[in-house]
Amino acid sequence: MTATALSPDGVLDAVRDLLPALRERAQETEDARRVPEANIAALQETGFFRLLQPRRHAGIEASPAEFYRAVRLVSSACGSTGWVSSVLGVHPWQLGIYDDRAQQEVWGEDPATLISSSYAPMGRAKPVDGGFTFTGRWSFSSGCDHAQWIFLGGLVLGEDGTPVDFRTFLLPRADYEIVDVWDTIGLRGTGSNDIVVKDVFVPEYRTLSFMDTGRCFGPGQVLNDAPLYRLPFASVFSCSIAVPILGMAQGAYEAYLEWTRERVRASTGNKAVDDSFSQIRIAESAAQLDAAVLQIERNIAEELEYAERGEKIPMSLRVRVRRDQVNATAAGIAAVDRLFESAGGRALRSGTPIQRFWRDAHAGRVHAINDPEKVRVMYGQFELGLKVQDAWL
Repeated sequence: MTATALSPDGVLDAVRDLLPALRERAQETEDARRVPEANIAALQETGFFRLLQPRRHAGIEASPAEFYRAVRLVSSACGSTGWVSSVLGVHPWQLGIYDDRAQQEVWGEDPATLISSSYAPMGRAKPVDGGFTFTGRWSFSSGCDHAQWIFLGGLVLGEDGTPVDFRTFLLPRADYEIVDVWDTIGLRGTGSNDIVVKDVFVPEYRTLSFMDTGRCFGPGQVLNDAPLYRLPFASVFSCSIAVPILGMAQGAYEAYLEWTRERVRASTGNKAVDDSFSQIRIAESAAQLDAAVLQIERNIAEELEYAERGEKIPMSLRVRVRRDQVNATAAGIAAVDRLFESAGGRALRSGTPIQRFWRDAHAGRVHAINDPEKVRVMYGQFELGLKVQDAWL
């Protein structure tokens, strides 16, 4: 069955069927420091990477909430695969708001083409006739080995050398170098390597200003006119960085249940399943994860309702999306910690899923978009009537 023939529910069902294989390859993924080609190919087969892709380019145009559910499932089996799938899977949504010429270059011959990214403004662009000359070095491009194109953040410099704009630049694989530097204690399998670009030309139609994405505008909306493509970039992308952590926490939760059912405490000889304190930790963790999921899905649904009515999405909702996104990350970390700290010494052994989920979740937490203090300050400022300015709103 082709991806375009699948419904979002069909993709979710196919992803569920894939989970045992992803769990089985989780250690292989970590050891290789990149997601196996078999995982990417299997996810392609389910239609996962088409969920947010425009129908004009063989996509499904599912809601972000449906995409996030699929990401959580993948992440509950393998944290690294879940992280990479979320990052690569959200990029078709962003390309959908680019100029159609850019969409045709990427998807014209192969709608299964994948895009990686590194959005930090580490590049420097000089305007030239028809576009920009672009140079820079970026870190943390997750899944870049599986992508044929890349989104890179950069500052456009004026004649005096000062920044005049912050844009995202779209480059083909021939225009950048991947430098293998990824060797970490968590999310080891994401292959989040460095990207180097040296004086390449990027046509203007393959760039998009953060000022435009901040006002929910992109030239691709002319042809991709579904409400999906009128959502704030900062909402859609930031949640795609939080939900893998919720999935990892769910994976840790499921592993903890299985572990506890069989565990006998060495110090007392008692069965861990009868420990009331473990039972309390289970209840608290499950409730916390459920609440985080519900908040994210509620917020995205409300944004879609505004987009469907053709109305401007209020800033009060946009700051709430970011508030609940960082709170979801915190909830995932709290749940993983609560379970891991009572799993016992044997859970520390290499290869056990609980310790892997613990390391992966904490590695995902340090992503800049998951910084809770900055976002909570923004939310408080807005609620107090102060001016809030940030590219990630």
